[in-house]
Amino acid sequence: MTIERARLVTDKAWEAYSERFAEYAPKATWKTPTEADVQFTVKGVTLRGSLGLTQQAIEMDLDVPFLFRPFRSKALSLVEREVNLWLEKERAGEF
Repeated sequence: MTIERARLVTDKAWEAYSERFAEYAPKATWKTPTEADVQFTVKGVTLRGSLGLTQQAIEMDLDVPFLFRPFRSKALSLVEREVNLWLEKERAGEF
């Protein structure tokens, strides 16, 4: 997959995730065509991380305080599920 297609898939997945989990105020700010800063707000605490694109992978990581570790796993798995859904749509030619 090209970087451009990976970015499109990521943008679609992030948009869907942001709508579904608006209460966490997810934000993604692209710094370069392949790197974004991401953040979520949980119980008044802002969690920050990064998103990276390559031709082989879409990678995301979150830096979280110890008390929020359960949220980290949940957030990463939900974003991964959304990305996989949009990857399937892209492979099927749905967009």
